[in-house]
Amino acid sequence: MQHLTVYNRHNLAQLTNIRRFETKMGERILVLENGNNIEQAIAASPAKFVLFGIPEDIGVKANMGVGGADTVWMPFLKSFLNIQSNDFLQGDEILLLGHLDFSELALLIETNAQGHSERVEAYRHAVETIDNAVEHLVKVIAQNNKIPIVIGGGHNNAYGCIKGAAKGLYQAGLIPIAEINAINLDAHSDYRPTEGRHSGNAFRYAEEDGYLEKYCVIGLHENYLPQNVWMDIVNNPFMDVITYEDIFLHEKHTFLQAVAHATSFTDDTYCGIELDLDIVEKALSSATSPVGITTFQARQYIHYAAGDCQVAYLHICEGATQLNDGRKDPATGKLVSYLVSDFIKALVVSKEIV
Repeated sequence: MQHLTVYNRHNLAQLTNIRRFETKMGERILVLENGNNIEQAIAASPAKFVLFGIPEDIGVKANMGVGGADTVWMPFLKSFLNIQSNDFLQGDEILLLGHLDFSELALLIETNAQGHSERVEAYRHAVETIDNAVEHLVKVIAQNNKIPIVIGGGHNNAYGCIKGAAKGLYQAGLIPIAEINAINLDAHSDYRPTEGRHSGNAFRYAEEDGYLEKYCVIGLHENYLPQNVWMDIVNNPFMDVITYEDIFLHEKHTFLQAVAHATSFTDDTYCGIELDLDIVEKALSSATSPVGITTFQARQYIHYAAGDCQVAYLHICEGATQLNDGRKDPATGKLVSYLVSDFIKALVVSKEIV
């Protein structure tokens, strides 16, 4: 499978800190035993969740943002593999697949593109290659009735998650047409016009290509909502928004009421759960903000959305441990680790699917 780096037990051992009298997640989590035929190995795995990373920031740069979204995957993974395996989360529910590697593509652009405009266009063209790889991998996972957990990279990867999950669930006979819903906890709509693929228009492309039916954004910041995008949203009955200001300033809804509205709005079919870390106050991301939700509210969102939705996938994106402008925060990986464990626990306990 092109661009996919598959992990084995040796990779886990390098990242897991073994401690006497304890069992870490890295000692229990599953990996592919047969790397020669990845699709068959995924199908044969007893795990319900398939975890993989997309350490890339090409989509963010294509949207003229600050690079660094490629840095969160490995810190997240090291943190996640070192949480305790216990009655709350065993680890054998999860297949750790590996990560998609687009570093050569990024290097090619950085080395050969002449000037800002040419570089941006090259990034936007490259995002199409990323789209295809993400779509294919998510499709294989979904068609085998497993739930993809996708970590890292820009929000451009929502397109591949939506398209791949829709195709995979349709292939599995779980939906009548290849179309799903999505909810997104995000400071931005990521519904910009189709001006070439980037991190700011994944949901627009997914909708126009027929793979996204209903879409609801929670926590969107009014200051960063273009008027043309706002008009497109309010005139579309299959889209809905609850702004950050309506929750926390105007108090039209509580935060949990907003989450409940989103899951109710999208409950007629399978739904992708999206979380852009730029919604979390001061979390290091491509668009770090001094205003946002708390880490506790991010965890609540994941917990309640997972319990209320027919889950198609989980996608956590835009986070970074180091940005290209020099800012650093090593704790971002640990935050994502909490969110992923919250997601799996919510599904295991509330729906008893493993």
